[in-house]
Amino acid sequence: MPQEVAVPSPAFPPTALALLVLAACSFAPEPEVPAPAAALPAAFEAGDAGAEPAPAEPAARAPLAHVPLEWWTAFRDPVLDAVVDTALASNFDLAAAVARVRQARAQAGVARAALLPAVQLSAGASDQNAPANTGLGSRIRALALGRTRGDSASAPVLDRFAFSTWSVGVDFSYEIDFWGRARNDARAAGSDHLATEADFETARIGVLAETITAYFEIAALRRQTALARETSELLAEREALAETRYDRGLATSLEVYQLRRDRRAAQAALPALQTALAVSEGRLAVLLGRYRKDLAAVFPDSGAPALPGAAAPPLPVHAGTPAQLLQQRPDVAAAYRRLEAARYRVGARRAELLPSLSLSGSLGVQSADAGGLFDVDQWFRNLLANLTAPLLQGGRLRSNVALAQARFEEAAAAYGRAVVTAVHEAESALMALRNEQRRHDFLAAQMVEAQASADLQADRYASGVGGYAGWLDAHRTLLGVESELAGAGRDLALARLAVHRALGGAWTAADRFPEPRMVPAPGTTGGGAQLRPGEGAS
Repeated sequence: MPQEVAVPSPAFPPTALALLVLAACSFAPEPEVPAPAAALPAAFEAGDAGAEPAPAEPAARAPLAHVPLEWWTAFRDPVLDAVVDTALASNFDLAAAVARVRQARAQAGVARAALLPAVQLSAGASDQNAPANTGLGSRIRALALGRTRGDSASAPVLDRFAFSTWSVGVDFSYEIDFWGRARNDARAAGSDHLATEADFETARIGVLAETITAYFEIAALRRQTALARETSELLAEREALAETRYDRGLATSLEVYQLRRDRRAAQAALPALQTALAVSEGRLAVLLGRYRKDLAAVFPDSGAPALPGAAAPPLPVHAGTPAQLLQQRPDVAAAYRRLEAARYRVGARRAELLPSLSLSGSLGVQSADAGGLFDVDQWFRNLLANLTAPLLQGGRLRSNVALAQARFEEAAAAYGRAVVTAVHEAESALMALRNEQRRHDFLAAQMVEAQASADLQADRYASGVGGYAGWLDAHRTLLGVESELAGAGRDLALARLAVHRALGGAWTAADRFPEPRMVPAPGTTGGGAQLRPGEGAS
């Protein structure tokens, strides 16, 4: 019966193991997250737009009060709804953003794999046939010849050695993560994944904003182009009437010249409007993932979009507070997640300066023939423990730490900039919305007056009291005011769009971004304290 020779496994002193565990628990290599910027203001300078100030909201949650999801449906424009749905389904930027999220998710999975042992199945078969008069075989042959020398009945000596070996086993390796290197790398990859998801939300809001912007620009340009043509025709008729009056001595040459100049100015404005319309239509086609010639299927020329103020009054917007803005804006969340990723990578690079303990080994069966692989007595094992510590690396490891620290400081600056930019954009958008609403109201009142004047001149002309020239001039004024009002309606829609984009609120039911928990920055207290997104509720 074969005897088993016990080979002692490498022992690890319990005292040293306890010290390593204690050190691992007390070692905290990650730096602290800095405050994003100076203390946040308690409220926006512009305040709420279009409404009385909303009651104060708790800092832990920041809903946009009275702002519905899919707010553009308030315009009651089915063409706009179809355009937005098409952009969400076929936009190339969104498809690329989805692919980036999948890449980040896969990279996070790769990083998490380092926390688990690596196990793989191995199988081998070797067949060796070598002459006995070379190498170790020659020594064995010499010994055999020495023992049989002088023996008349000496045993034959083999001329060749031939043998086969079959093995099946399981190999494993594992690095014990005492200092958190693999753990911090996995956390960094997880934070990168969350940042990429926030980037997707930012891209989604951007695509929606650009799509709605292009839509309203096209709507206004189509209306202004039609009004410019009508104005040009009206001025041509008015010029002809003035020339007739001039021939009769009832009008001056200056009047004829001014009308001719106005007609040519109106005609000169048409090419610029048509160029701008073509550019806007091309931009919308790209956002929809189509060519410009295919745009008519989604946005026909006959469509008459309802610009703000024509179909429904604008809804009030309660902006909340700048502290709540940090929860609502996905670009701020992305900057914070990248700051967290950089912080974890500093810890991982610092952990590389410390000793590492790794285990590896194999377990299986081995036999001289394939049938012996099923014999449990043919089992074998080997276990190897390595304790390695960096000694001389030419400064590579410390340079990696310095590089990670510099990237962390860069991410901290980017996060602070994102916070300040978010507050500035929100205040600017709220102020612009208020001013555009006032401008639209002024032009709407002027439109009412111009319409009343045109109606009066039409009645005077029909009753024989007024002249045809007076009616043409009143109608021309009405067309000019209507063109300005179309532009003001577009600007009001874009201002409302900018507010939604600046506040970063939910746009569709699928846009619910997980709201991170708000935690005060170090060394701050009170209502105006610096706040930043935290780790999120577990």
